[in-house]
Amino acid sequence: MSLDIEFVRSQFPALETGWAFFDNAGGSQVLRPVAERVADYMLTTSVQTGASYGPSVKASELLAQARDRIATFVGAARPEEVFFGPSTTVLVRFLATAMANQLTAGDEIIVTNFDHESNIGPWLILKQRGIVFRVWEIDPKTLMPSLDTLDALMSVRTRLVCVTHASNLIGSINPIRQIADFVHARGARICVDGVAYAPHRTLDVQELDVDYYVFSFYKTYGPHYAVMYGRHELLLELDGLYHYFYGKDKVPGKLEPGNPCYELVWGAAGIVDYLEALGRGKGRHAIESAFDQIAAHEAEIGERLLSWLRVRNGVRIVGDQNSQAAFRVPTISFTVDGHAPQDIVARTDQAKIGVRHGDFHSRRLAEALGLSPSGVIRVSMVHYNTIVEVDRLINVLDQSLS
Repeated sequence: MSLDIEFVRSQFPALETGWAFFDNAGGSQVLRPVAERVADYMLTTSVQTGASYGPSVKASELLAQARDRIATFVGAARPEEVFFGPSTTVLVRFLATAMANQLTAGDEIIVTNFDHESNIGPWLILKQRGIVFRVWEIDPKTLMPSLDTLDALMSVRTRLVCVTHASNLIGSINPIRQIADFVHARGARICVDGVAYAPHRTLDVQELDVDYYVFSFYKTYGPHYAVMYGRHELLLELDGLYHYFYGKDKVPGKLEPGNPCYELVWGAAGIVDYLEALGRGKGRHAIESAFDQIAAHEAEIGERLLSWLRVRNGVRIVGDQNSQAAFRVPTISFTVDGHAPQDIVARTDQAKIGVRHGDFHSRRLAEALGLSPSGVIRVSMVHYNTIVEVDRLINVLDQSLS
């Protein structure tokens, strides 16, 4: 099936404003059914869960339904394997805190220089406990991570490897299943940041064989909230972050201090409803069908921009120039000789085209690639963008660089 772009765009009211939104890796537009769910919950069911009176019973049921739907979205084996929090950064900090007592001085954690800081900085609080950090650096020639480099970093003391699924700066997709197999074979666990991947491709945490996986709903067509998956047996091992009477076996509640934001969890489940509608069915099969359509469309619009950038004099595409869905998501960054990124973005602003420049909290990667403090111009597209919008952008860029 091909993507029904008219149906897609009808589900995002902000697209009717005349703006072309190409800053989606910073935050996507929100689905109408998501917003309607949030509003309905707050206006009709805004009570505490867990009581015996009717509205509380309903609220508890809705939260359970939403958790189940989101578990289906990520491919978890059971609903208890997903827990919620304000953002990816906060959830990684939660995980680091809950894991701390499993580690002893001299244990090692590997982070990268090509992740968003959300999957680097929060772990570094463990330095105060004597945890040793090693940095897996990107190959400067291929702009991909090398397993040979990772192998040289790992030791018998390696406990965890933290890595991104897709780069929010250069758009490349990393081979997470291959990395997970490699890490597990050496006795360590893996935590994956999927923020830049989840809006674009089917997610199946069991197929990927990851231990922890985290992403933000607000970059996946939902509210400003986030979700983390963890293997059930590993969640049971974690220390609780809630009140002392939330025992180790009380998952996921012990990892949701103050309780999740009910209305946002209920709203986020609307993402799954939308994907099923797009895939014309129910459950995982429909979600996979929806993302197949999304991937094909995104490859087309990505190629439209890349094909122009490849032949433009003075333009450096930062990352893979291949538009194929297997290799990249349509997050495309570039620099232009003799033009400051902020000056070009100022021109797109005037044309009601939302683009951004900078390092996008992937500063370590930007520094490794020798980018200027102004970073890159990033055009981050998703499936509701169109060829017409890409051509609008190309026209403005053409005028700006003439």
